[in-house]
Formats: sequence, structure tokens, C-alpha cells
Amino acid sequence: MKWLAAFILVIIVPAMLTYAGEADVVKVNVVTAGERTYRFDVTLRHDDTGWDHYADKWEVVLLDGTVLGTRKLLHPHVNEQPFTRSLSGVRIPNNIQQVLVRAHDSVHAYGGQVLTVDLPAK
Repeated sequence: MKWLAAFILVIIVPAMLTYAGEADVVKVNVVTAGERTYRFDVTLRHDDTGWDHYADKWEVVLLDGTVLGTRKLLHPHVNEQPFTRSLSGVRIPNNIQQVLVRAHDSVHAYGGQVLTVDLPAK
């Protein structure tokens, strides 16, 4: 019986934790909210399994990796997929026309689909 418990701990549990895969950004809508300030409406897809593995944030990032804004997700969205959440007040430097939006999950960190977004023209 000890071998069965060891098998479950070594093989089954890690497989269950990674089953949900990585979080993907599937859609982004950007709205101008003021001078170089924007609201981002971001749709994520992730097979949240509960508190042990869920999409826990998304970020607006410059192409050089500088993070401009983070929307923390405070709970799993097991029965709500895909789902959309917004972040207002993201200030973006004058010379920037594109940003990246990436998602993060509590097991894999980053790694899912990232979208490159053109900012709206003034």
C-alpha cells in the first residue's frame, strides 16, 4: 500500500495540478480614458480547477518587459470561462503605440497566449 500512496503523490497529484494548462489572453479591448490613459477590457481563458490552480492576474506590458498595469484576480473562475475583467487608469508613455497583454496562473506563472495590442488613435 505504501507504493500506491507514493505513486499517487509522485505521479497523479502533479498531473492534476498541471491539467489546467497555462492562462491565455483571448481578446483585448482598449478604450482611451484621457491623455495617454487607457482602460483595458481583457478576456482570459484558463481551465481553473479551484484555489490550487487558477488564472490569478493579467498585465499590460511594454515590448521591453516593463509592466504598466496589473489586474489581480482574487478567486478562481471555474464555471465562468472565458471571462473578462477590466483595468482602468493605465498610463502609457507618449512614444508607445503597442503593448502586450499577458496572463499569469498560480501554477505555471506566464506562458500562455499573449496578445499584442495597438493603442487607439487619438
